Amino acid sequence: MSTKNNYLRTALYLATAGVPVLPLRDGKVPFGNCRACAGNACGGRPNMKRAGTCQCPAPCHAWAAATTDPHVIASPLWVAAWEQAVCVGYHPGGVRLTVVDLDNAAAVAWARETLPVTRIVPTTRGEHWIYRGAMRSHNAVLPGVDIKSLMAYARWLGPGTGRMTDLPSAVRDLVVKEETTPAPGDVVSSLSGRATWDRTVATGCRHTERYVRTGLERGLAKVRSHTESGAGSQAFGVAQFLAAQHAHCPGPCGLDAIGEEIVAAAVSVGVPEPYARRAVANGLGAASERAV
Repeated sequence: MSTKNNYLRTALYLATAGVPVLPLRDGKVPFGNCRACAGNACGGRPNMKRAGTCQCPAPCHAWAAATTDPHVIASPLWVAAWEQAVCVGYHPGGVRLTVVDLDNAAAVAWARETLPVTRIVPTTRGEHWIYRGAMRSHNAVLPGVDIKSLMAYARWLGPGTGRMTDLPSAVRDLVVKEETTPAPGDVVSSLSGRATWDRTVATGCRHTERYVRTGLERGLAKVRSHTESGAGSQAFGVAQFLAAQHAHCPGPCGLDAIGEEIVAAAVSVGVPEPYARRAVANGLGAASERAV
């Protein structure tokens, strides 16, 4: 059987299971819009962010074209696309799933240390960790980590292995709403009287003050470097990493003060204070859960 027919057969099998599918072309990306849909002139498909009226029979509009209708999947226009396809794509959010796309060995190592085990699908460079539950999609939430769920597509690379578990808060918290370009003159937060870390608030810490301050300053620099986007997610990661260093200290270690400094760094590059505090609190909490 030809590769084209294998893709079509796989797509029809997934559709029968209720998984919305679409063909992916060279570059593992969706097919571009046809002339009638170019520039979204048709209004877009009804299941896009801004519901449209497009009824185009071609696989236009990227993830929004994904369907479970076997008559559409095996229609002449779709068969023509399958002839050029390089793989089968699917819309995870359409079946209430979330794919944590780990694109390299470092990202895989992070997931194994941080996330609950779930269904895992090997990829060319890393792994897909698949959870039950849908959420907002976002690329580059951490280096080498993308979240694919609602309004996104993923490659079908097989069923994977392991028991699929519920989407954990640690994944949801990676996608923090950020407004990193505040209007000129706007004050995101004054953060007056914020706490700073020193030995006086860490009487039970087993680390030297130099060790803690060096790690904290490096983490703060990483947060401040995200001037366009990603500062909230970076704040989560820094809080989680730094808190984990104190997992075996008798305490107290002054983690609240460390958290305040991370929050201030995120706010300084435009993250609204409520979002920054939520990201940092979740990061500190995630590290505590891992230590239990």
